Amino acid sequence: MQQIMRILGSLTGVYMLLIFIRVMFTWFSGARFGRPVAILSRITDPYLNWWSRFPILRTGFIDLSPIAAMAALSLAQNVFTIVARSGRVSLGLILAIALSSVWSAAFFILGFFAVILGLRLIAYLSNQNIYSPFWRIIDSISQPILYRITRFFFRGRIINYRSGIILSIVILLALMVVGKFAVGFAIPLLAGLPI
Repeated sequence: MQQIMRILGSLTGVYMLLIFIRVMFTWFSGARFGRPVAILSRITDPYLNWWSRFPILRTGFIDLSPIAAMAALSLAQNVFTIVARSGRVSLGLILAIALSSVWSAAFFILGFFAVILGLRLIAYLSNQNIYSPFWRIIDSISQPILYRITRFFFRGRIINYRSGIILSIVILLALMVVGKFAVGFAIPLLAGLPI
């Protein structure tokens, strides 16, 4: 049983690497890479397409479904590795691993949006040319999250743009800190380990 779990863990790791390479190739949409990428697509796209069906994983021009797909594979790989080491696994340990994987993805997403909003704030304060292609991309990413945060936390009250960006960055950073402490407290409890 342990040998099978080691093999499954290794195969999951290889598949995660293939998915990462596939995602990197999607960033160069106009380039033609030929047969190797076509083979890679046939191997990885069915799994990635399954995750892309969920609209909650898309915001503006950002598709977060590959991150969710990788988090699920990471969870599976962690379970395989633990079973390979110990020979058994508990429900609490699986829940702790799942919480850790979900939090890792959420922490990355929160940090990514905090950086994007930080870039937007820098551009706003320095009076950058907001019509350049780079700033239009930053705007297309930052506007949906900025709108959702201000709508949720400020309930329709009108605040100025700069204050909205600053408060949104503070809220994202606060969520990251509070979430880190909460998850750090919950994981040992779920896994049955002493805190």
